[in-house]
Amino acid sequence: MPSPLIGVVVPVYDVAALLPACLDSVLAQTHRDLHVVVVDDGSTDSSGDIADGYAARDARVEVIHTANHGLGAARNEGIRRARGDYLAFADSDDVMPPEALATLLRSVETSGSDFATGSIVRWENGTLTEPRWMHRLHTPARSGLTVADHPEIMGDVFAWNKLFRRTFWDGAGLSWPEGLRYEDQPTLTRAYLAGHFDVLPDVVYHWRIRTDGSSLTQQRSSLVDLRDRFTTKEMSLASLDEYVAAAGDPDVREVFVDRVLAGDLHRYFDEIPGCSDEWWALLVAGVREVWGGRGLTRSVLTPAYRLVGWLVLHDRRDQAAAVVTWLRTHRTPLPRRKTLRGTLIDVPGVDLSGVDREALRLQRRDVTS
Repeated sequence: MPSPLIGVVVPVYDVAALLPACLDSVLAQTHRDLHVVVVDDGSTDSSGDIADGYAARDARVEVIHTANHGLGAARNEGIRRARGDYLAFADSDDVMPPEALATLLRSVETSGSDFATGSIVRWENGTLTEPRWMHRLHTPARSGLTVADHPEIMGDVFAWNKLFRRTFWDGAGLSWPEGLRYEDQPTLTRAYLAGHFDVLPDVVYHWRIRTDGSSLTQQRSSLVDLRDRFTTKEMSLASLDEYVAAAGDPDVREVFVDRVLAGDLHRYFDEIPGCSDEWWALLVAGVREVWGGRGLTRSVLTPAYRLVGWLVLHDRRDQAAAVVTWLRTHRTPLPRRKTLRGTLIDVPGVDLSGVDREALRLQRRDVTS
């Protein structure tokens, strides 16, 4: 049987110093049958020239030069040009372990699933660390799943640790939103809802964490970042609601809202002290839009951030800022006090009168706050 061809889309923008390591890792895959489409998204440095050099040396590489339109548009352009039975993605500042694509391919070829997803490690200051939540989501190995079998896997919102059958991608009408940050989540939510998938514990991607603040995910205090974050959450929830209406599975929605969509809110809550009035108003509006009917007291957030979530939902800016400031200063679990109705958290020096007890109550799963 001929070896399956995998199309790998690599969007590139101003990463000349990091691009060679990325392309070297893709071209060093033990699965050799690749069509690597590098999309130079209007780079102002030598990234495009570097990519052209790789294409001149390796016939598996094709380079497309476009005006700058952003990550989603660059990926979509790459998809249009990519050939192959399967489709994969890599970001130009990261690397793939040599067996990554072979491991994912072996799984879907065996199971017949529409796509496979593997675990990742964060690559920061020379150290590789698998996030605990990713290890939990990906262990043990399972195949042929649907979202009803493992709804929390929708929290794995990365494009680049997956391998998709091209027929599935096209048949499901998948593409990346353009002009938005966090474009991965809406598309991958639709993929999980539409297909059967394999979940692997194998590490298939090294995610470089930049420490210079240049990464989009390090700009959460900006209005555009917060606006895009809530826009993509709302897009994802709309797809989930369509699924629930058709499948009649409300439990999947609860997991999605409580454990997936809420998972990164603490990073935005950390920006509350010193935020602008416009940013605060947008945060309140976004939290109310997604969690207004359910609240965050049952979410995956730790006790301290569940409290902050309640305060945001009720537009209590000064108290929310005070709680986050206390956390920054002490970096320890919040004090706790036992009552006849259970153990409650407390914040010294912060007036919590009028706060719903459910926002203060310690739950069984809470170990630290």
